[in-house]
Amino acid sequence: MNVECTHGGTSRLGKVKTEQIKRVAKELITRFPSEFSSDFKKNKRAVDTLTEGTTVKVRNKIAGYITHVFSGTQTESSNESEVNEAKPRSDKETQSK
Repeated sequence: MNVECTHGGTSRLGKVKTEQIKRVAKELITRFPSEFSSDFKKNKRAVDTLTEGTTVKVRNKIAGYITHVFSGTQTESSNESEVNEAKPRSDKETQSK
């Protein structure tokens, strides 16, 4: 049991491993892709029904990661158009105005 409370130290008591959250979330997305969306509340309920024995903290972290993944994949095309619109003008465009 590692319980170092010094600043910058590691404490393993009660910590949720990010790698485990991502692994479980990716497994759930692979097995049940139609169960999830970019809505956190729906994902939280789906994770609750699809997993057994998870704590509320772990369930919420898994649902949050799934929501993050689905939000990123759905908005990529809209982000590209926003980036294209926000590009700085070239020197020729600014001189003509």
